[in-house]
Amino acid sequence: MSGLAARLGSRRWGAAVGGWSLTRQFAVTGGAIMLLAMIVEGLFTAEVVSRNMIDRKAATTALFMDSFLSPLGRHLAVSDVLRPEERAELDWLLGKDDFESRFPHLEIWKEGGLVAYSRSPELVGRMFAPPAGVVAALAGEVSARYADLEAAEHKIRGFTSRYLEIYTPIREPNTGRIVAVAEIHEVTEPLEQRLWWLRLNSWLARIGVTAMIMAGLFWIVYRGNRVIMAQQRQLGERMAEVERTSRHNRVLRERIQRASSRVSELNERFLRGLGADLHDGPAQLIGLAALKVEHVRLAGTAVKHEEELQALDSFLTDALREIRAISKGLVLPEIEGLPLPDVVRRATRAHEQRTGTSVAVRCEDIPQPLPNAAKMCAYRFVQEGLNNAFRHAGGNGQIVTCKLEDGVLCLAVEDGGGKGPGCPAGLGSGLGLVGLRERVESLGGTFRMSKVPNRGTRIAMTLTMTGGGRDG
Repeated sequence: MSGLAARLGSRRWGAAVGGWSLTRQFAVTGGAIMLLAMIVEGLFTAEVVSRNMIDRKAATTALFMDSFLSPLGRHLAVSDVLRPEERAELDWLLGKDDFESRFPHLEIWKEGGLVAYSRSPELVGRMFAPPAGVVAALAGEVSARYADLEAAEHKIRGFTSRYLEIYTPIREPNTGRIVAVAEIHEVTEPLEQRLWWLRLNSWLARIGVTAMIMAGLFWIVYRGNRVIMAQQRQLGERMAEVERTSRHNRVLRERIQRASSRVSELNERFLRGLGADLHDGPAQLIGLAALKVEHVRLAGTAVKHEEELQALDSFLTDALREIRAISKGLVLPEIEGLPLPDVVRRATRAHEQRTGTSVAVRCEDIPQPLPNAAKMCAYRFVQEGLNNAFRHAGGNGQIVTCKLEDGVLCLAVEDGGGKGPGCPAGLGSGLGLVGLRERVESLGGTFRMSKVPNRGTRIAMTLTMTGGGRDG
């Protein structure tokens, strides 16, 4: 259960941290790591500095004490304890105020733990377990350490203060042989004060340096986080734009597929209608003309022959007129290489010639070349729009407008309303508004029809000219 609780707690903590900003994560985790590193390094450095300070203090004190302890080496080489006169002289020297306030106790140890001299007379000549500092000093090493209050020689005297014990070897003057060890007890208050100030200055410097490093790193991470957040926002906006474009493209693709399918159906329907028109109109007239040829051949008189020829000519003329009327709406004029404004004007002029009406053209200059498919669509749009304006509104107030805005072609046809004369022979492309809508949507455009207030009907198409388009 405890392991499960620990894992759940870890997951919650990870989820909480994961929701933080990069700057906050760095401030918390980086700050904790820097604080821990500073504490560990500070403790280690303080210990090293304190040890070095104590060792230097021991070396200085040993050098100072050696000036009046070294003469004792000659006697200690041959005797276990100092002579009374030497002890009295040493007691007198160490009893001075400047000495006693700084070095309240002094022992001289012989090898094996024998006390050869002590300011505490009860210790002289007694054997104790030699301290570690004595053993090290007998090997020639000057060392210092705090007093062990549990040592037997300290318990006898009832020590309660942890003096700094400095161990220095005493050598025989002629041979340099170590014959004894001086254990100097030094008061620790001045040393502790110096160590306290040294540690304080060290910690203050360390805190200042750590704060500067943390501030510098935090500033770098903060600026980097701002750049990352800005890039994330831009990436999010671009992804949203891509998603919108993708949805729009899907809609357009579906519309184009539906339009292409309906255009195929309309083309089949148109071809069937065209075949019916040719069969019911020109084909019937030509068939009658073929019968009249036999009548002409069998005519018995010149008058009858002339009548049959006139009837034959009338049938053939009517058939030719109907064929021309049908084909006029099927064949586009040559519009390749023409700019869009010229294509629009050609469609309006053809309408004016067929219907005898006038059309107002408001077409801006469009220097951008357009694909032929777009120009053919525009021609049919104007043609069918004006045909409907003539059929349903009598050609009143016919206006054609076209412009190109930000790569989008906008083309519109509107009328002034009213009643039209119907549909004269040969008028129209044969597609109607439904076919026109499918033609526009098959190119990815949009088709709209609406009523204009106080006027008539308006149809409009928009077509996006991506990439500028090209003729051909």
